Amino acid sequence: MQINNIIQQLIILTPPFLFALTLHELAHGYVAYHLGDPTAKKAGRLTLNPLKHLDPLGVLAFIIMKIGWAKPVPVNPSYFRDPQKGMILVALAGPGANVFLAITSAILAKFFVMLSFIPIFILQPLVSMLVASVWINIMLAVFNCLPIPPLDGSKVLMGLLPPSAVRTYIKLEPFGFILLLALFYTGIIPKLIMPIIRFSNDLLLG
Repeated sequence: MQINNIIQQLIILTPPFLFALTLHELAHGYVAYHLGDPTAKKAGRLTLNPLKHLDPLGVLAFIIMKIGWAKPVPVNPSYFRDPQKGMILVALAGPGANVFLAITSAILAKFFVMLSFIPIFILQPLVSMLVASVWINIMLAVFNCLPIPPLDGSKVLMGLLPPSAVRTYIKLEPFGFILLLALFYTGIIPKLIMPIIRFSNDLLLG
């Protein structure tokens, strides 16, 4: 019975999770391309194909910890007219796309709940996926805004810091993944982000 529940949960969570990751990375690449950087386009990353964006570690982390990420889109800030401002805009595009998707999913979930003429065997999985999409996209937006390399929040912070501080801060990047795991398992990250996620989720679906 427990295995069946896990399988059902994965069926409900997988489509919104893949779409959330895909749109997140596509937003990064699209904004970079709009600002003059063709790197993501040349790498084939301006696509809605989730296979182009998946990071095996990020997917595994989502299955285990319910927090995940995708393969970062390559960005070359030297193409930007203002590299510092450009990197901030590119970094914010991913979480921004997730916020947009969370709001859209909440609106659609409430809309479909009102459509009582749709058969329940179709309606229930659809609404469950949309409700899951709200949570997943809020989680991705909030988590990625943490100022820990290689998350988007670190790119925003580097765009705001003076060059001397950036040179020091960037030394953390090779240890970012280990730092994230340590902060997660010590409970620091959940304590920081879960209240924001729950509040936002209740606000959108309440």
